[in-house]
Amino acid sequence: MTDNAPGAKADARGASALQRFMAKFAVLKDAIPELWIVFAIKFVGIAAYQLTNITLVLWVQYDLGYNDEQALPLIAAWSILMTVVTLLVGSLTDALGMRRTLFLGTGICIFGRLVMTLTAVPWLALAGGLMPLAVGEALGGPVLIAAVRHYSNTRQRSISFSIIYVMMNVGFLIAGWLFDHLRQGLGEHGHWDLPGLHLSTYRTIFLTSLILEVMMLPLIYWLREGAEGTDEGLKLSPRKHKYADRNLFQSIGLTVRDAAQETIRLFTTLLRQAGFYRLLAFLVLIAFVKLIYKQMDYVYPIFGVRELGPGAPIGILWGMNSLFIIVLVPFIGALTQKYAAYSMVIVGCIISAASIFIMAMPPAWFQPLANGVLGNVVGHWFLGLKGGVHPYYVMIALFVLVLSVGEAFYSPRVYEYAAAIAPKGQEASYGALSYVPFLLAKLMIGLFSGKSLMRYCPATGPRHSQTLWLIVALSSLVAPVGLLTLRRFIRMHEAGRDGDAASQ
Repeated sequence: MTDNAPGAKADARGASALQRFMAKFAVLKDAIPELWIVFAIKFVGIAAYQLTNITLVLWVQYDLGYNDEQALPLIAAWSILMTVVTLLVGSLTDALGMRRTLFLGTGICIFGRLVMTLTAVPWLALAGGLMPLAVGEALGGPVLIAAVRHYSNTRQRSISFSIIYVMMNVGFLIAGWLFDHLRQGLGEHGHWDLPGLHLSTYRTIFLTSLILEVMMLPLIYWLREGAEGTDEGLKLSPRKHKYADRNLFQSIGLTVRDAAQETIRLFTTLLRQAGFYRLLAFLVLIAFVKLIYKQMDYVYPIFGVRELGPGAPIGILWGMNSLFIIVLVPFIGALTQKYAAYSMVIVGCIISAASIFIMAMPPAWFQPLANGVLGNVVGHWFLGLKGGVHPYYVMIALFVLVLSVGEAFYSPRVYEYAAAIAPKGQEASYGALSYVPFLLAKLMIGLFSGKSLMRYCPATGPRHSQTLWLIVALSSLVAPVGLLTLRRFIRMHEAGRDGDAASQ
């Protein structure tokens, strides 16, 4: 009896830990239906967005006829417009309500995707499809974050945001699989004939994303107006709209005006605060790491097709990032929660910047790995390749793994840092500035990457793709080097941490 006591205690501790873990999810058993609907909307919406996002640069080139140097600035402009509208959408949501804003955003996305599917006339596809799509996508993202908070109670909130994050990454993963499956099934530059339509492979991918977008309409319809999740249970209260006496379009116009005025007032206030400039310097440095992700969105698809051949399974290979992040973020977050956010951002940026140097190495160095166990696991088992495995498959897999580790360290902590240093009552304003790195990274991709792509990874002729990646790798080093060397000038005290903790 005595001999078994330690084992029994260990079993009890294990059972208790499992029970505590499961209890985190058990709080959702009383969640109102709207919370589960939001999870579904997030998954479908992200899958539709990412499927379009990773196809855009190939579509602009092969369907609309733009070259590398022309295509990337166009895509960057689309992405920058989406970010700018995202910064303004908060006030619009407050005035229209979440349900109406979601309907509006989804309707605009459906229209944009429909135009992009039906026409290959450049000016019409861009002006009537791509640019409206940026506005529609911008209307959806922030609204769903607000919806999670609105439809969950205090006990459910933390796990609800975790599930939203998981849904986002599962959406990315499904989009990568669909991207590869459709390209392999129809051919990289193939087509699909429908009655009265001759759709290229890339426009067929847009049709798939359109179908996903349409699936969101009944989900949004099932959201009840005025529903709210509270600690006492479901609360239904009719919403009073600011411009209830106006029609929808008048209401939208007046609300956009109010949003612009509020944004100007907000930034006028921020410009008078010293902390704003220090945070801005911090975020400008972070942009050089975010450049890696924009490279993967808009340069990597072209690189993959040119180096690995038409139909190469590059979507699911990049989708491994989502798998790694789902596992790594909570694990690394739990291990590093006692350390200051600024310190963990530096660690994550160092790892992330180091990861891209893998892609800058000669592929021949990785040929032994491609011929061995790693190449067999990545190429034959995971990707289903036949025959020899190109070393780039192994290089991309290793790069994505290391990058994901770095992302798990720094990405969640960027938002934490912005909130921690914000003056009381201005947390949302400082949090909104966290979009700055993406904005700057998109701008850098649009200005410089097209020329690098044409020079080092052209459609025809000799390629030196490792130089293309080396440029990004050296650029990404600006982030950790800058954060380290300028920390005395830009680092600020993080609320909730004493001097010792902040210095770790």
